[in-house]
Amino acid sequence: MTQNAQNTQGTEVSTVVVTGASGPTGSRVAAAARAAGLTVREATRARGFDWRDRSTWEGVLRGADAAYLVYPSDVGAPEAAEAIGLLAREAVAIGVRRLVLLSARGEGQARPTEEALAESGADWTVVRAAWFAQNLSEGPLVEEVRASGELVFPGGAVREPFVDLRDVADVVTAVLTAGERYAGRTLEVSGPRLLSFGEAIAEIAAAAGRELSYRAVAPRDYGERLAGFGVPPEEVEYLVELFASLLDGRNAHLSDGVRQVLGRAPRDFGDFAREAAAAGAWKG
Repeated sequence: MTQNAQNTQGTEVSTVVVTGASGPTGSRVAAAARAAGLTVREATRARGFDWRDRSTWEGVLRGADAAYLVYPSDVGAPEAAEAIGLLAREAVAIGVRRLVLLSARGEGQARPTEEALAESGADWTVVRAAWFAQNLSEGPLVEEVRASGELVFPGGAVREPFVDLRDVADVVTAVLTAGERYAGRTLEVSGPRLLSFGEAIAEIAAAAGRELSYRAVAPRDYGERLAGFGVPPEEVEYLVELFASLLDGRNAHLSDGVRQVLGRAPRDFGDFAREAAAAGAWKG
């Protein structure tokens, strides 16, 4: 694909709105979409888009062919579902029918948001992702690992099929440009093998060439640590409830969404760890 991406129905998709384009998933979706020959409109606050201000939505949506939707993860389910539903209906009303939503595999709190999208009248697809490998190389968790050499987290001994965000972005881009092939479907994506958080940290330590450890704590104890770091009480409560449910073993299985959409195996966690280590992700 060079100039425009051709979907399975023969309709060209040339302009894609990417919400959260300054974040870890949105930035990679934007990069993958550009690599596929698409024009990307970055829907970020820096560019005048605000999920909480409906007056900012039409300008970024009008004239686009498709959109990738990711709502801020620190917001409660009712607010996220309402905003996704409203934006999806507005997109459909002005001609942007192809919408792809990022969701979380096994996360019950995300279901109202998925349902709001499905009820909007859009040609929708939900991509449910396993735990991101990049959660351990960028963002809040990695700062503690760099500074102390230890990850304190409520993952217990649960095993997770960590998925590389580049695979998520590639799947989203393929779905955006696939016409009706994936419309009305939910795709689950994961990495190729199961690892506990302790095993993941051990692989990271080997790749980074430094001693690193993992200490499991209860979700409520983790919430107290977050509060001590100044995280707002409502966000602490949301995260405690999220981790208590999401990390209970329900996700200890593989999903074939990457192979189903891309026709290849997902990237391995070991490859991710070596690449991130080479880039200095865990240097003290």
